[in-house]
Amino acid sequence: MKFVRFNEDRLGLLTDDDGIVDLTDRLGIESHDPLQTYIRGDYDASEYADADPDFDRSEVTLGSPVHRPGKVIAAPLNYENHIEEALADRDITTDEWFSIEDKGYFLKAPSSVVGPDDGVELPFSDRRTDHEIELAFVMADDVKDVDAEEAWDHVFGYTILLDISVRGDQDRSNRKSYDTFTVIGPCVVTADEIDDPQDLEMELQLNGETRQRENTGDMVYTCADVVQYASLGATIEAGDVITTGTPEGVSQLHDGDTIDAEIEGVGAMTVDVTERDVRFADVNVNKGGQE
Repeated sequence: MKFVRFNEDRLGLLTDDDGIVDLTDRLGIESHDPLQTYIRGDYDASEYADADPDFDRSEVTLGSPVHRPGKVIAAPLNYENHIEEALADRDITTDEWFSIEDKGYFLKAPSSVVGPDDGVELPFSDRRTDHEIELAFVMADDVKDVDAEEAWDHVFGYTILLDISVRGDQDRSNRKSYDTFTVIGPCVVTADEIDDPQDLEMELQLNGETRQRENTGDMVYTCADVVQYASLGATIEAGDVITTGTPEGVSQLHDGDTIDAEIEGVGAMTVDVTERDVRFADVNVNKGGQE
């Protein structure tokens, strides 16, 4: 099943022909974060999987499937080719690069989460801001100190995440947590629909030109590895979003750009980019570098 949140607080299933089956009244869910309510409650949407759609996707506004996750846990450099790209951009040595094992994960502010129809808003015209396509997933249970082999049993489903990133020397959680900098969508595909999350083709096009294309099998640390590591330090809760890093090909975003992101078996979304141009003339920042 492919769960969506639409028109602010309604829960639906996305059909293969881009229709939406409205589950809100059928399941009796009244919540500003209906997918989290569904995950934590005693609900079963399977009986409506073949129902006739109530809406076409084009008729509704798609928000992030999870409105406000308790945590957005992000793996740092997790594809070999992006590690090389980032090292070259920062002019540092291989001894200085960091992975989840070296530096741990980082957190993104839940307030940065938006859906594909909300778009990305660039806060600065004079600082480089890049796109990063990533496979992300939503947790089904609360887990602590879980082994990687068992972690797969606690994944509710998979989604696309755009990790938008201002480049510079500030902490990653600062540069990656501006409003609209975590685009999630268009849906969450339940884990039973994905045969192997470590063998999915993903692609990002910027204004119709392919910039990122990779298979998730090229991750350094698997989805389960990230869960295992993160659960050592914190309890991972149902509804939390975990994202797994981006491959090479990140590039700068500008006002008026259009991002098309697709992951095999998960879906595709189109995201528009605008700019609001906030300036801090008295702040001296480094405008380059990838992390």
